[in-house]
Amino acid sequence: MQIAKVRGTVVSTQKEPSLRGVKLLLLQLVDEEGNLLQKYEVAADIVGAGVDEWVLFSRGSAARQVPGNEHRPLDAAVVAIIDTIHVEDRLIYSKKDQYR
Repeated sequence: MQIAKVRGTVVSTQKEPSLRGVKLLLLQLVDEEGNLLQKYEVAADIVGAGVDEWVLFSRGSAARQVPGNEHRPLDAAVVAIIDTIHVEDRLIYSKKDQYR
């Protein structure tokens, strides 16, 4: 799994039929110190994440392990919304502090 920040949504009116109804998010990857990287990924949202939230996403075959995604052409799927991240007793991210 990888940590990322939701930067926006991706809308496509013409797509593979199995992707109809699937919300697509534009993610910006985050390093272990909480810094935003200049790397982006598009991922299917299966947990209802919103813009500016930090999420965990899976890539490759792991993205297709979620029930309902087995036969979709997905390379990435958001699988969790992050509440907090601690690294060596340091708080790297807190969802509640983000919205103050």
